[in-house]
Formats: sequence, structure tokens, C-alpha cells
Amino acid sequence: MLSLAAILETSARDRPDKAAIVQGPARISYRELDERAQAVAVDLAGRGIGPGDVVALACPNVPAFPVFYFGVLKAGATVLPVSILLKRDEMAYLLNDSGAKALVCHEGSAELPLGEVGRAAFGDAPACEHFIEADAPVAEASFDTVQRGPDEVAVVLYTSGTTGRPKGAMLTHSNLLMNAEICVELGEVRPEDVVLVALPLFHVFGQVVQMLAAFRKAATMVLAPRFEPGLCLGLMESEKVTLFSGVPTMLWALLTYPDAEKHDLAAIASSLRQVTVGGASTPVEILRGFEKKFDVTVLEGYGLSETSPGVSFNRRDRERKVGSVGLPVWGVEVQVVDPEDNPVPAGEPGEVVVRGHCVMKGYLGRPEETAEALRGGWFHTGDIGRFDEDGYLYIVDRLKEMIIRGGFNVYPREVEELLATHPGISLAAVVGVPDEQYGEEVKAFVVPVAGANPEPEAIVAWARERLAGYKYPRIVELRESLPLGATGKILKRDLN
Repeated sequence: MLSLAAILETSARDRPDKAAIVQGPARISYRELDERAQAVAVDLAGRGIGPGDVVALACPNVPAFPVFYFGVLKAGATVLPVSILLKRDEMAYLLNDSGAKALVCHEGSAELPLGEVGRAAFGDAPACEHFIEADAPVAEASFDTVQRGPDEVAVVLYTSGTTGRPKGAMLTHSNLLMNAEICVELGEVRPEDVVLVALPLFHVFGQVVQMLAAFRKAATMVLAPRFEPGLCLGLMESEKVTLFSGVPTMLWALLTYPDAEKHDLAAIASSLRQVTVGGASTPVEILRGFEKKFDVTVLEGYGLSETSPGVSFNRRDRERKVGSVGLPVWGVEVQVVDPEDNPVPAGEPGEVVVRGHCVMKGYLGRPEETAEALRGGWFHTGDIGRFDEDGYLYIVDRLKEMIIRGGFNVYPREVEELLATHPGISLAAVVGVPDEQYGEEVKAFVVPVAGANPEPEAIVAWARERLAGYKYPRIVELRESLPLGATGKILKRDLN
């Protein structure tokens, strides 16, 4: 038997007084964190929640996230981390599609009314029985953690392919424990490390590469409620941060922050031991500039929600190749294949496929899509890559049209389907266009309904009210028509 909860429980046993979480003046020890998670497990069990049940968790980067995350695991249930940026309909879809029995929801703030959105979504999910406030006190009590099999599902992470509605990738206890161990080894995480977490914990990058790896070694996790360059530099300075992970836009923001010199950059550099970057390709000039400014090594890696996430990484004990995402991690095989799933020679592009301990169990409730994604025993990533002669992997493009904006995946079809409901829009095509800050920006090409004359700014505002902040198009261009192929399909490659 096995439980991902052991990551917290073992550190609480071995280093009970060590600081697990730092946020503002709050210092929460491993003992206290484990006791709070245990109290959550008691509460959930009292509600009849246990093995086989899904508990959705909508919570920002505050101590309540790990408390409820591990509390759900202790109860033997499955955690469904929910993006705090979702709108009502988007959250309700996740609750209904997953069959979640409970929603744990943080109240949020005036700027981000998460509690309001969560209650509305809960009302739209009749099978979801319990609405639990993440900031409500929970009575302490002892609880014996429910043990699970290594192949049973610990976490469900919703992701989309290049088309269709989001689907839940089922990650097992074994998937996540193995990936946490890999992250510890490759990141050389130590008990004395101080890990700054500005990535959202609901995302697989922050959740596994940072939180689980830090807790596995009883390191200290400093929580930033959101990413702001000034805030993060201040925390790096005051908390003597040793490890930081982010997406390329975070590195860009820290590198170009105009008030950086107000901080003691020399002190920050003296503490900062390693920076990990992923989520999208990092421009070489940003990587080099960041390393020079902060006197630190930046290592690029590659992974997906469906792979728990780690697939490949640039290692300290081997040559680092800037621009590559490194070598496959221990126990994971990677191939680059042609459309018939035959491996292609080094240097030639093809689809990246993966197999090994990191690959998900499947998509929740979607056997056909699972079979397609895992055909031949390999997970088909939908990414185009190539190997060099030394076995280093390079990600060169995305299959189809997925957009990566600031490290978040945006799926054009979802945006197009929403735009199609606008009374003034006849046809829409959504593409990614280069953006210095976010890597890619979301752009919509719109054909108005005959006789209508919608303003681009009004369409942007309309979409902003209905989609998460990273999804809605910032740029709208009106067109009389869109280029079509012989089958009537819009030729997005001809849009620019």
C-alpha cells in the first residue's frame, strides 16, 4: 500500500519543528501542517468522503492549499486542484465532469471573488454534495491515514488536448511519488533549502516540482500569493531563497524589472543556488541575461500534466545545452516519431512520445481518448520535438494550434466556441501571436454577422467576462472572410 500523504507525514515525523511554510509573518511547522491536514481528513471522513471520491480544491497560494491537499489524501480520496482563474461555467464543468463529491473553496478577494464563483458553480453541480470553506476552522482530532494502492488515483489535473473540452488526467500515488523523487534528485533539494513558490499550486509545475519536492526533503516553502517581480525579489532577499522555479515570462519580468536595483541583488545571488524553468520554450537571451544578473544557473525541463509532469531535464552532472530541455529523466523513455509512430533519426522533427513511471493512468471517464493518447503503450504528447546526436531533446513546435500564454495552455477551440455565441460574430479563428512578455498572446480573427459592426474592444471586454484571465483574446481583428481550405477548414497558417 502507498499514499502520497507520506511525503508530508514523514517530514513531520523526522523534522517536526522545521518550518514547512512561510507566508508573511506566519511560520507553520511540519508538525502543525500535518496536524491541520489530519483535522481536515477527520472532517471529510465524517462527511462520508473517502476512497473513490473526488474533492475539488479551489485555493490560491496560501497555507490552506497544502492543508486541504494532504487532508484529502489522508482521507483516501482524490484531489482535483482547480484553477482560481476559472469563471462560474468553467468551474461547474469540472465539478460535473469529475463527479466531485465536495468543493473546497477559498473566499478569495475583491479582485478575485473565488468564493462567489465557487458557490455559483457548486449550485450548478447537483451531484456535488458538500461546499467547504477553505478558511473555516477545523477541529483537531487524530486520524489514521487511509492507505491506497500505488496505481490508485491521487490527483486529477484537468487539461485540454488541442481540441475539445478539458479532460481530467488521472495521476496515481506512484506517478507523483516517483516524480517528486526525480525532482528532489535533479534539483538537488536539501532540508536547508528555502523554496520560493510563485507558480500557482493548482498547476502541476508548482504542485509537484516545488511543493512535493520541498516537502519530501523537509525544506521550507515560501508562498507568494501571486507573481510580482518586486514581491518575489523582496522575498528572495528577506528569506534567503535558494531555489526558484518559473515559466519564461517570470524570468523575463525579473530580468527587466525597473526597480530591481532597490533590492540587494548581490545578497539574492549569494543565496540563490538554482533556478528551474519550464512551461514553454525560454528565449536564449532571457536565460543568459538572467544568469548574468543573478549569478545563478538556470536549468530547463519539459513535462506535461499527463506526465506528472517531469519528462526531461538539463542535469548538473552533464553538459547543459541551452535551448534544449535536456535528457530524459530516470525511468522514463522518450521517442520522436513520425505520423505512423516510427522513430525518426536524430535531428529530424516528429511528435514526442513518452512511456515510464510518469505517465498518467488515463483520462477520467474517457476510455476512447485514453486509448488514443496511450496507443502502442506510449503517451502521445502532441508536441513536436527533435533529438540531437547526444540524446538531448528540443521542443520545436506544438501540434495543431495550442497557445501557451505565460506558461498557461490556451485552447483555441474553446475560445472560438465562446466567440461563436456572440450575437455580432459569424465566424472566428483564434491563434497565438508572438509576445515579448507572455511568449504568445491570444488573437482572434472575427467575421461579423452581416449588418453588424462590433467594436474589437467591446469583443475583448465581452470575452473577458466569460473566460479565465489567461484565455480571453487581447487582440481582435475584424475580417470580411477567413482563408479556407478545400474541405472548408480555416487555414490558420495563413492568418497573421
